[in-house]
Amino acid sequence: MKITRIRIFKTDLPYVDGSYGWGAGNAITTARASVVVIDTDAGLSGYGEFTPCGENYMVAHSEGVEALARLVAPALIGEDPRQVARIEQLLDHLVQGHGYAKAPFDAACWDIAGKAMNAPVWMLLGGKLTDGAPMYRVAPHRSRDETVAELERHRAAGYRQFQIKVGADWAEDIERIRAVVPLLQPGEKAMADANQGWLADNALRVARATRDLDFVFEQPCRTYEECQQVRRRIDLPMKLDECVTGMPAAQQIVADRGADLVCLKISNLGGLSKARRVRDFFVDNRMPVVAEDTWGGEIATATLAHFAASTPEEFLQNTTDLCNYNTRSTGTPAPATHGGRLYASDLPGLGVEPDFNSLSAPVATYGEAA
Repeated sequence: MKITRIRIFKTDLPYVDGSYGWGAGNAITTARASVVVIDTDAGLSGYGEFTPCGENYMVAHSEGVEALARLVAPALIGEDPRQVARIEQLLDHLVQGHGYAKAPFDAACWDIAGKAMNAPVWMLLGGKLTDGAPMYRVAPHRSRDETVAELERHRAAGYRQFQIKVGADWAEDIERIRAVVPLLQPGEKAMADANQGWLADNALRVARATRDLDFVFEQPCRTYEECQQVRRRIDLPMKLDECVTGMPAAQQIVADRGADLVCLKISNLGGLSKARRVRDFFVDNRMPVVAEDTWGGEIATATLAHFAASTPEEFLQNTTDLCNYNTRSTGTPAPATHGGRLYASDLPGLGVEPDFNSLSAPVATYGEAA
């Protein structure tokens, strides 16, 4: 089997609730999705997606996938996409870094491999260890009354874990945490996610003012070192997110016991192949993980669902249904959700096809159809 054609598609994904506020004054109303379609001479096609949470999130950019495709497509055409590890090595040899742009190519190859073997991707990743991953839902920067209404709506849909966005103003964040966390019902969990928004001194002020409440302190500061400065002086559980960038970071976190749980964003880690290895390392070291990505539609969510399904249930804190954050789609059908849980498809591959009506014409094409 050989790759014959690579196409790049784009579409805008408007946020379902208008404006999504996060971190230190950041907000998005529309995310820009890039979808990679890899065609083969065997009649099988694979699909991958990368969508950043706005153009200023991490070092990722929505134009990165197109730029990478120009560099790597000539080398990928003619390769066997089922040899996922070889494709990963080839991408890393051609372009250093920029893992977020490589992620949809990696996912598309996993999709083809699954279809060729008539097996879902979760089976190729080792099997289904979680049948229905528990989901969390985000409560962006809003007023208290709006947040209360939002929590009630998500609770009615079965969600039992909630991420409270903070990080814009530490004094207001104290009030937001103190207003929202007591609203939790028995068995529910909350994470206060600053998305790197606080300096260390202000993070300590927030922790001191909320230490009587039960919640997870998530990525308070920009750097790992700052987060550790805070962690040494608080007694709240800490979750790291944006600074979990790959295996070297994972090794440092485990060596330091630098977190109580970690968020694994597939694109942030460079794709499903690399995210799997990082996940397994954390699990081997008995550290719970969150299965997530930077944003996305149905194709990104399907990839995430298989990643979550292949994670040991004991060590899977939660995941999320990214596609339900948008009013437009990248693919069909969407992964199933029920009772606050995300289910991976049992169909071969990722179990999702691009929504070409939403994607319209490709922005770039390399090679020819078989």
